[in-house]
Amino acid sequence: MDENMSRDCCLPEERKSHHSDNVKKNLVTRLNRIEGQIRGIKGLIEKDTYCDDVITQISATQSALNSVAKILLEGHLKTCVLERINEGDTEVLDEVLLTIERLLKK
Repeated sequence: MDENMSRDCCLPEERKSHHSDNVKKNLVTRLNRIEGQIRGIKGLIEKDTYCDDVITQISATQSALNSVAKILLEGHLKTCVLERINEGDTEVLDEVLLTIERLLKK
């Protein structure tokens, strides 16, 4: 195997993930559920549902999105980031710090 093949997902010009089929299926299932939650929230607003009930549903949806982000971040750290660090590319740490900063602002 070419030595650059394992890192192809992590090169800035390529920037593709390499999740297993099971992880992709899990993420898509979670996102489909979140999509349904969003439609449900829209329906609650259209039906003039009590504000606190809508906010509770929004909170649950945000939590579900955070779970998806956590899965993605963990995979990113264990693959692309680790590979780049092992190859001496410590600039990836700045990228990760910015990503975490964005996640924590929410």
